[in-house]
Amino acid sequence: MLVVRCSGCKKKLFKYYKIGPGEVLRCHKARIKKVYGFVQREGKIYCSCGQVIGLDKGTFYKMVAKGFTYSGTKD
Repeated sequence: MLVVRCSGCKKKLFKYYKIGPGEVLRCHKARIKKVYGFVQREGKIYCSCGQVIGLDKGTFYKMVAKGFTYSGTKD
């Protein structure tokens, strides 16, 4: 389980169940287990500080690499 945080203010955004050893390029909405808080508008997701975290692509979020950090283990 990964904890995804904003790279700007380090606020927790959500917990994500990552499958596989690769990079976090997409976050599938069905695998987000707990939401701490982010704002979704105009097809993008933002932290409360205004940092762009990702783009909404329907069933998943395409993550912006410099917009977030994560910690935890991948399955």
